[in-house]
Amino acid sequence: MSAAARDPIEVVRDEMAMHAPIRRALADGPHTIPELAQALGRPAREVLVWVMGMRRYGEVEPVGEAGSDGYVRYRAIQGAGR
Repeated sequence: MSAAARDPIEVVRDEMAMHAPIRRALADGPHTIPELAQALGRPAREVLVWVMGMRRYGEVEPVGEAGSDGYVRYRAIQGAGR
């Protein structure tokens, strides 16, 4: 059984603080949401919210189509968000 989900307001509140750790995780190349979640030690549902925010702000972009696992890889856009 998984841990209880945090209040969505708390997840959104953490968004700006999580941009730098996500950029650091993407520094070695594109990753899927589950890969980022594992690297950050955070639930994938929270990482998804943060990455989609970063995508909206032009800080990350998808790379190609979804893989055989069904997940898209994301990469940091150089010079964005700094």
